[in-house]
Amino acid sequence: MRSMLIVIYTSRLEECRAFYAGLGLLLRPERHGSGPDHFAAVLEDGMVLELYPAGAREPTGRLRLGFAADAAACGLEPGRRVLHDPDGRAVEVTVTTG
Repeated sequence: MRSMLIVIYTSRLEECRAFYAGLGLLLRPERHGSGPDHFAAVLEDGMVLELYPAGAREPTGRLRLGFAADAAACGLEPGRRVLHDPDGRAVEVTVTTG
């Protein structure tokens, strides 16, 4: 078994897009049929991360995510750190070189 999809519902869509894009995720705008505009990124292992506007849904609450990122892509110094996205979710980032 492997992870294939993470969907985050947020009332701060643009702020979250900027945060995750700043970690090096290539978030592209998408829309499926008559659904809402949202952003999606396909990670190197094929997993998809999507950011959706919360709308009538509750925003995704307490959650901890973990990513490995290249220093050149995210602009952070190598090492491990826990950041928080605009909604306060913990995002553990391990930054490597190359």
